[in-house]
Amino acid sequence: MNNLHGILFAYHCNPRLRELTEHRTTSSIPFGGRYRIIDFMLSSYVNAGITDVGVILHESYQSLLDHLGSGKNWDLSRIRGGLKILPPFAYAKKRDGGKFRGEMEALAGVYTYLQQIHQDYVILGTGDLVANLPVGDIFKAHLDSGADITAVCVRPPVGEPEYTTYFSIGPNGLVSDVSCGGGNSLPYESLDVYILSKSLLLSLTDYCASHNLYGFSKDVLQNMGGTLSISPYIFQGYAARIQSSAAYYAKSMELFSPKVRSSLFHADHPIRTKVRSDPSTYYGPEAKPRNCLAADGCIIEGEVENSILFRGVRIEKDVRVKNCILLQDTVIRSGAILNCVIADKDVVINQGRMLMGHDSYPLVLAKDSVI
Repeated sequence: MNNLHGILFAYHCNPRLRELTEHRTTSSIPFGGRYRIIDFMLSSYVNAGITDVGVILHESYQSLLDHLGSGKNWDLSRIRGGLKILPPFAYAKKRDGGKFRGEMEALAGVYTYLQQIHQDYVILGTGDLVANLPVGDIFKAHLDSGADITAVCVRPPVGEPEYTTYFSIGPNGLVSDVSCGGGNSLPYESLDVYILSKSLLLSLTDYCASHNLYGFSKDVLQNMGGTLSISPYIFQGYAARIQSSAAYYAKSMELFSPKVRSSLFHADHPIRTKVRSDPSTYYGPEAKPRNCLAADGCIIEGEVENSILFRGVRIEKDVRVKNCILLQDTVIRSGAILNCVIADKDVVINQGRMLMGHDSYPLVLAKDSVI
């Protein structure tokens, strides 16, 4: 698909994700045992044949840089085009500590990059979305509709209302109303994935920059809805927005559903990620794994139930882990008891410790913590 260029907004650091975004952006949070959240949208682009992708960053992006590298794992390491990392070095405005206030302001910060795009169309996506989108079908629907902008939508609820754009679709199939954060009164929820032409994107970016407008949902879709034709694409598969630690926990636990896994992971549209060579997971003679998702490289010698274990996790003897998410290289020493805990990378839980959270408010342990 040589006529579609991909852009990912990966600059968000949602404070409601608490310890999970102390040292990384939302896009870089590990998910599903071996992936990062950005892998899902990036893989959706690549599976559709997109060969040029720009990732817009702002702060706390070292983790994401380490993960993406040259883009080789996504077949985006190319002499021409490929993966382009777009840090905010050219962003001269210093408002609110210098942070981007919205997508249009972020696009204005990389305006020179937008001008150099060779494709006629651009897809804008967010890095905090977990979904395996049929981008090729969405692009075809956009061309067939003749609309100015195609917005990917789902039936609510999928995310959290106060951070969501809702669309009301009229009899002609086009979006007739847009509201931001008004609850679930409108029938379709935006995934913040849009397709439009390069020329329109440049025009909108110019207009918003000259009028001090910075948000795509409010300042473009809502305020310009009367002059732009906006067509919905209704996505029927699984989609999740990760905007709080409770949402991260809940959406991770939904991976135990076969229906969710079949929507996210299938051979025709694989989710690609950074390769790490680990041996197969070892289960000791006294191990009691029940309903677990365990990545390669784990050592399990205790009791684990309804939990997600990332690569390199070690569960020693006489340990009881239930309803937990243990990120890469976490170590649980003998005799420890955990329930509803999210342990970030390289956490060590010492012998005999008892940690209890709740599924509505999981206990989150920061990276490198020793308990």
